[in-house]
Amino acid sequence: MSKSRPGLIAALSLAFVPVLSVSAAPAQATGVSGRVVYAADVPVQVSAAAMSPRERGALTRQFVTKWGAYVERIYDVPVGVWAQRMVPALVAADPANFRRALLRDTFEGAMAELGGGGQKLSDAAVIDRMARAGSKRSGGVAAAGRKALGGLAGDLVYTPIQPCRIVDTRNVPAGPIAANGTRSFKSINSADFTAQGGSATNCGTLGLSASAVALNVTAVTPSIAGFATVFPFGTTQPLASSVNYTAGAIVNNAIITQIPNPLQASDFTVYSYASSHYVIDIVGYFAPPVATALECTDTTVSQTVGTAQPTFDIQIPNCPVGYTLTGAGCRTPGFNDADWSVNGLYKHPTLGTVGFCSGINKTAGNITVEGTNRCCRVPGR
Repeated sequence: MSKSRPGLIAALSLAFVPVLSVSAAPAQATGVSGRVVYAADVPVQVSAAAMSPRERGALTRQFVTKWGAYVERIYDVPVGVWAQRMVPALVAADPANFRRALLRDTFEGAMAELGGGGQKLSDAAVIDRMARAGSKRSGGVAAAGRKALGGLAGDLVYTPIQPCRIVDTRNVPAGPIAANGTRSFKSINSADFTAQGGSATNCGTLGLSASAVALNVTAVTPSIAGFATVFPFGTTQPLASSVNYTAGAIVNNAIITQIPNPLQASDFTVYSYASSHYVIDIVGYFAPPVATALECTDTTVSQTVGTAQPTFDIQIPNCPVGYTLTGAGCRTPGFNDADWSVNGLYKHPTLGTVGFCSGINKTAGNITVEGTNRCCRVPGR
């Protein structure tokens, strides 16, 4: 197993600067200006405000520096390889999820947080699972983490995606895969797949913590009859075939293959019995189920109502963009100070469902009317 090198981690972290067009000045993971959001099971508050490229670059460096050595030591993934594969995911990560991930005490919890499912995998749960693994060897710890993040022995949920080309060996200088040869490819978390002859897009796969992918594999004009085998990157080639073909044929098959989690240099490998071109489309992925807790924020209003104009009709400020109004309520600090006609949600004929505080001041003096809207969203969406 390779040793971790702090200098390498720092160099890799700084390498993200030109990618993200940021300076090397650090940013704080907390205390960012903007509205505060709350996750149901996370006892910390973070900002949901949009990230500047400068802040995102600084947080990317913090994330790599914090977890690079751990990934290399526990999962046997070289820090440079992991860091480079993580860049597209960190560029696309939801701001609140990213900020919260940096506050986590375990790598597995941080990765779950990035994907919007942090409440499903607490740091305490990760630590307990590792302790139950009963092994101080890295394999035992890594196995515990992988189980938590969606090992094939656990429950996985299939998500179909628009079919997207990730490999076409006809479009790359390396050409066909040689007879009795192998070539490895990426399937998720790439900014684009042009280096593999595929799409110039990310195929909608950024930020995934997937454990398997569904592929449509086509062999194009193999030199002789034979077969191809698709298998997880970094594993021993199995005695099985994914596609069987005859000489000069164009034949395809739908297959599912496990991929490394955490990310490694590649996701899957193709063995070809004959010299042949291959075209591969991704059509879906399997990931651990996530029951995502809502992220919520409040909008408030406070207004003094006197006796000169005792009737009040106060609209509570609308929710921020991207958030949905889920509840509303009004109060007066003094007990029984008002007769309410509307206290909370109200279906306005032109504004739709909004929060209103409407009523009459019952006292002989001034009262304070306070209103609150509860606004929620699914993290990262």
